[in-house]
Amino acid sequence: MSTAHVIALDAMGGDRAPEIVVAGANVARLRYPGTTFRLFGQPKKLEKLLGRFPKLAADTEIVPSEMVIEPDMKPSQALRKGGQSSMRMAIDDVKAGAASGIVSAGNTGALMAMAKLALRTLPGVHRPAIASMIPTHRGESVMLDLGANIDCSADNLVQFAVMGAAFARSVQGLSHPTVGLLNVGSEESKGHEEIRRAAEILRSAHLPLEFYGFVEGNDITEGTVDVVVADGFSGNIALKTAEGTASMYTDFLKATFRRSVFSKLGGALAKPALHALFKRFDPRRYNGGMFLGLNGVAVKSHGGTDAKGYANAIGFAVDMLTHGFNEKVIEDLELLSHDTGIPAEVAAQ
Repeated sequence: MSTAHVIALDAMGGDRAPEIVVAGANVARLRYPGTTFRLFGQPKKLEKLLGRFPKLAADTEIVPSEMVIEPDMKPSQALRKGGQSSMRMAIDDVKAGAASGIVSAGNTGALMAMAKLALRTLPGVHRPAIASMIPTHRGESVMLDLGANIDCSADNLVQFAVMGAAFARSVQGLSHPTVGLLNVGSEESKGHEEIRRAAEILRSAHLPLEFYGFVEGNDITEGTVDVVVADGFSGNIALKTAEGTASMYTDFLKATFRRSVFSKLGGALAKPALHALFKRFDPRRYNGGMFLGLNGVAVKSHGGTDAKGYANAIGFAVDMLTHGFNEKVIEDLELLSHDTGIPAEVAAQ
């Protein structure tokens, strides 16, 4: 699909910036014709890198910014001192309307804090949430929140469900995605009061989603639902546990095939199947933490990814813009306000 979006890139954010940022933008340029970029960072470095990609250079504007938000900088420090940083200037570019969305591989806490302050939240959204795609037995699911909100009210969880479903509709093309609330059991009586109240609201709401009910940890990778909703504490632990388990089994598998001559031979014979397996679980394929609920599109790339992974993060931003993700969220929250009788703006307070 042809697009005509301008994406602001925090060129100095990430472990391998700005090289990977520029290379990733070049990959994304080929995937999303019509997309142009505004690179925020140190001009001398960026001009040299763009020299390797003449066609990308023709679709890219460099915006000078010498300051870099360091990985260990606290969000409060970033807010006070980072006004002229490549990250903050890229966010402000979206606020000003010069760019449609921002992608950064920099400090997650700083990015969320600055994006929330500059862009604010959509009408009806109290708190933004971090969402990501995860591989499952059935394909892929959306999971949120992944760490932005430790304690959540019932209204927060309901808003997360609305945003997650809107993302699944926008990016995955699902007309009525199934949504589940992550809980300690599937029975209606399980969990704390807030999650039970959120379930009651979702069961009675008339939204373009199908509320499944409560799901447990094993349902995440099973793909029981299209959208898994959790508070940031539970969601972050679940995600990091899954990532750690996948990494452990990958290491075990590699060690097993190196154990002896016969195991090496078996590994050589199984190489095509193993390649397909690793491709299916390639973390670059799912690279991109979407900040849902902001009055603008913001995507966080993993700091250590490569050009392919960074291009995927850009792709999520382009897809959200192309398919009107924020517009869907606003429309769905209006539908929810009709069901509850509470105006969306009041519910978000």
